[in-house]
Amino acid sequence: MATKKVTVTIPEDLLDEIRADAAERGLSAYVAEALRFKRDRDRLLELVDWLQAEHGAVTDDERAAALTQLENLDAEHAVRRAGGGHDAGEAA
Repeated sequence: MATKKVTVTIPEDLLDEIRADAAERGLSAYVAEALRFKRDRDRLLELVDWLQAEHGAVTDDERAAALTQLENLDAEHAVRRAGGGHDAGEAA
């Protein structure tokens, strides 16, 4: 992948923290990953705005149902990671 060198201004205290966190990966890799994450998040927020404009805001009941489904998936994944899950190819 092609890269390009740029100059940015970052608060000194933040830079010190980032350098400590990014030690082995390097500052450039850390910043590139953070920028990709921010770009992806911005795109998701644009999608949410569009979906809400098209279909209306998510209700409290819909949000609660989605969170319950996520909790169930997290619990199932925890069981599988612990070795108590289904074999590959076996229906959940």
